[in-house]
Amino acid sequence: MSSGVFVTATDTEVGKTYVSAGLLAAWRRAGIAAAPMKPVASGARLTPAGLRNEDAEILIAQSSLEVRYETVNPYVFAPPIAPHLAAAEQNQTIKLATIVANYRELRDVSDAVVVEGVGGWRVPLAADLDLVDLVKALELPVLLVVGMRLGCINQARLSAEAIVSDGLELIGWVANEIDPAFSNLAENIASLEAFLPAPKLATFRWSGEAPSRDVEANHIAFATLAAALT
Repeated sequence: MSSGVFVTATDTEVGKTYVSAGLLAAWRRAGIAAAPMKPVASGARLTPAGLRNEDAEILIAQSSLEVRYETVNPYVFAPPIAPHLAAAEQNQTIKLATIVANYRELRDVSDAVVVEGVGGWRVPLAADLDLVDLVKALELPVLLVVGMRLGCINQARLSAEAIVSDGLELIGWVANEIDPAFSNLAENIASLEAFLPAPKLATFRWSGEAPSRDVEANHIAFATLAAALT
């Protein structure tokens, strides 16, 4: 199998963590040692061990490997704001070399690494560093999470076009139901299947939260996704 996948999304709060955690769980059940990584996280609480981000902790909990928090999430900031702004408030600079070194450490002890991005595809990490620079350095294919809600077709098409034009491999996309009141769901998914330049690999059904933390609710869909990426 490949060395892993980079999970991005059409926007923030549309299910990157849910999909990443579910993929880790599916690979764990299949006997594949997959490591989690959340290189940059904004929004964290202070603990006796230091700042901890909930999404990074969720990913770690779904992995079969014993990994250090600091390796999984080397850059973590308390305020839930854009990462380059959060870093500036702390007089820090997010450095590509640090993230790459941590990724390689995880890659060396695993069959694959699931790397969750931050925000959408065009998020800056520093004045001279964009998310796309990170993905290129990691040399990973990209999985796009599409939050199924009003405006998703436009956001998905723009995101997919950007990923492809940036020279990255868009390995596929998933439809994540985040709005139970969203009308014409099937028609929107069909439109996305026609418009996007990569296959739909899974559809995750609404299970009561947005985004859902209950990966078991869609375990069959996650198994399908894991098999497609293996």
